[in-house]
Amino acid sequence: MQDATKYVGLDVSKEKISVAIADSGRDAPRFWGTINHTAEAVRKLMKQLGETGSLQVCYEAGPTGFDLYHWLMKMGISCTVIAPSLIPKRQGDHIKTDRRDALRLAQLFRAGELTPIHVPSREQEALRDLVRAREDARDDLHRARQRMVHFLLRHHIHPPAVMKRRWTKMYRKWLETLKFTYTCEQLVHQEYLQHLFECEQRLARIDQSLAEESSKGAHANVIRALQSLRGIALVHAVSIATEIGSFERFRSPMQLMAYLGLVPREFSSGLSSRKGKMTKAGNSLLRRIFVEAAWSYRHSPAIKGDLKKRLDGQAAMIQAISWKAQTRLNKKFFRLVVNRGKHKNVAIGATARELVGFVWAVARQAEGSHLA
Repeated sequence: MQDATKYVGLDVSKEKISVAIADSGRDAPRFWGTINHTAEAVRKLMKQLGETGSLQVCYEAGPTGFDLYHWLMKMGISCTVIAPSLIPKRQGDHIKTDRRDALRLAQLFRAGELTPIHVPSREQEALRDLVRAREDARDDLHRARQRMVHFLLRHHIHPPAVMKRRWTKMYRKWLETLKFTYTCEQLVHQEYLQHLFECEQRLARIDQSLAEESSKGAHANVIRALQSLRGIALVHAVSIATEIGSFERFRSPMQLMAYLGLVPREFSSGLSSRKGKMTKAGNSLLRRIFVEAAWSYRHSPAIKGDLKKRLDGQAAMIQAISWKAQTRLNKKFFRLVVNRGKHKNVAIGATARELVGFVWAVARQAEGSHLA
């Protein structure tokens, strides 16, 4: 019965889980206690609380992941994972404890004031972990390169004038020929070189695994379709597909744009209305990917090179969307920069926002063809 529903708020930490319960109605929630963060302890707790059909459980998304969600769903108990940044906050409340957090979760969950997040499947989460491991490897490689550059700068060593760019094959060969006066300096140089090599090899291994894993599984069709768009190759396509999951949960491109934080802030009151910078809410990795991809559309529309290969075998509708994206976004970028005098970074932000609409359209086409 609906009257017997219990709304359970869990404040989850690494070792412990604080439990609070709000019964149906308007009574104040009550604190139940604290349990260990283990599957067995959670199973025992749920048996003590009542029938599985009468329990509605929620907890905040956090570093402990979604194992708790999967444990509860396996028991047949409804569980909702809450977006921490969207939990209502009370002004003047300066005391924060696990007990208070659990009570607050149960109370707000009963009132319907909490915003759920999309919980990925096990397969999707595994591929997403691989994508994020690549981001870590990419960051490590950048730091390793910066250490080498700063080391050379401290010793006033500069590459020959013929080398216009760093980290080419010629630049790497030049690095290997450098000799230093002191043994300590030579050792540091060799260690930095070795670290560079290890970071590059690690990134190459992950890229190879991404290529293999992306060709199979539930997202393979969407990943392949996303690569039809200019600026979105394999790594970006895998990142978008795994971070978003199902595009069906967004009824329109505008919802997806807002989810990625690419829509402008708005301050409206009475007759005045003012829009500001991007909200930058949501997934920062995806927002960076879309901004990076948007830079490709400052070039004249063309189908050549890798893009031509990626378009081979794609459905006619997806190819049409890809070409429309090139022509429309290229015109938008230059209209903002040339005609309206906007800074190129502002124009790229607007272009990235509109690119999200084309990604949504391509992904929905791919998901529809997969179901068909």
